[in-house]
Amino acid sequence: MANAVENSADAENSPPASSSEAWRVLPAAQQPDWPDPAALHATVSSLSAAPPLVFARECDALLDRLGEVARGRAFLLQGGDCAETLGSVSAESVRGKLEVLLQMAAVLTYAAGVPVVKVGRIAGQYAKPRSQPTETRDGVTLPSYRGDAVNGLEFTAEARTPDPARLQRVYHASAATLNLLRALSAGGHADLDRVHEWNRDFVALSAAGRRYERLADEIDAALTFIRACGMSTSTLRTTEVFASHEALLLDYESALVRTDPDTGRRYALSGHMLWIGERTRQLDGAHVAFAAGVGNPLGVKLGPDAGADDVLRLLDRLDPHRTPGRLTFVARMGRALVRDRLPALVEAVRAQGARVVWACDPMHGNTYTAPSGHKTRRFDDVLDEVTGFFEVHRALGTHPGGVHAELTGEDVTECLGGSSEVLSDDLHLRYETACDPRLNRAQSMDLAFRIAEWYSAEKRRLGRPRPEPVPARPSGMSLHADYAASLG
Repeated sequence: MANAVENSADAENSPPASSSEAWRVLPAAQQPDWPDPAALHATVSSLSAAPPLVFARECDALLDRLGEVARGRAFLLQGGDCAETLGSVSAESVRGKLEVLLQMAAVLTYAAGVPVVKVGRIAGQYAKPRSQPTETRDGVTLPSYRGDAVNGLEFTAEARTPDPARLQRVYHASAATLNLLRALSAGGHADLDRVHEWNRDFVALSAAGRRYERLADEIDAALTFIRACGMSTSTLRTTEVFASHEALLLDYESALVRTDPDTGRRYALSGHMLWIGERTRQLDGAHVAFAAGVGNPLGVKLGPDAGADDVLRLLDRLDPHRTPGRLTFVARMGRALVRDRLPALVEAVRAQGARVVWACDPMHGNTYTAPSGHKTRRFDDVLDEVTGFFEVHRALGTHPGGVHAELTGEDVTECLGGSSEVLSDDLHLRYETACDPRLNRAQSMDLAFRIAEWYSAEKRRLGRPRPEPVPARPSGMSLHADYAASLG
């Protein structure tokens, strides 16, 4: 694998400071109407002088890993909360999110036969775009809830007034979350034997246990083989987990841009990977211009209305040097449209010779309101969109690079279905999301095992081809060794 600095081609992805500030004169969608400009300026100034939340070298490491995904040698698993809340930052909540990502990654690594790049929607996902700027209840109209980075969920004038002091709180909450993630991922919590035992427990307790038992037995056999070869699985105790969020609030994101003193490249150091949402990907808008000016790996959400011309212009703007892993296109088409709309986009990018990551967001296109008034999603719809995504890539001979899902490690009742079925009448029991419904822990594992079944079926169909060898990673590029590569 190429060195991340070489993969970045010495500042290819990051223009000089003068051009990286061009976004400030462009229209910026989905920004709060801050009532106190002086308070906002003071907060932004404070954040501009604060230490970065992540480091440029970590962003380069993720670019390197995503480059392998773009080449078809790895798989991206991106997941976490729809919207983080300031009141939910605790060791227990962070551990739960990490555990479910590790469990899913272990299953997918074995099934796909390639390393799984683990990226959380975490440590920064505190702002949300909204379809309407205001909300009306019982004749009272107030600003919409835009995430804890902006205002409060309570329907009161005080809570719904945008408060820039919240940006400072988000910074500190994100720092605490990242510290917990680093401690847990480096401190033995990612031990492969422990993760597999969690998966064994899931299979034993799942209503679909018999369906998943064969794969669990195969992983048992693989671990036994590793031990028989004299390799101790106790050494596989650390892993990489990167942080990502939607780069929505440009006042916050720009305050955390830093120039790396070693390379001169500029990075948005609020997270390792940033993405641009469906509502903010205007080519002449501030969000695209901001993202073009930083060296982080980037994502762009693509809804069913995205056309080939849109995608190619985004490609030229955000990845002009065609750096593998620089750009991830996240398709969020909905189960009914993914098979029809996605092929033209994939073919257009392939014709350009670009090495992007194609990922599937099966959540946002499958949301509806239940009779109880709860926003929800059916697990079968989520699974069908993922299946359609894989079918498109199989038909085109391209790599289905990953899955991007809203999920949690907790036993919430927000999405319907799954092997431990959540019914419509159950939604009120533990409906805890601040915005959109998430897969709970069991549903997340269902999704991982069902994707694993797809890979197993493909291997049988193709005669179990061996994956393309993955070159060794350069020494010193990452914080931790990744256990996933050991199973590839």
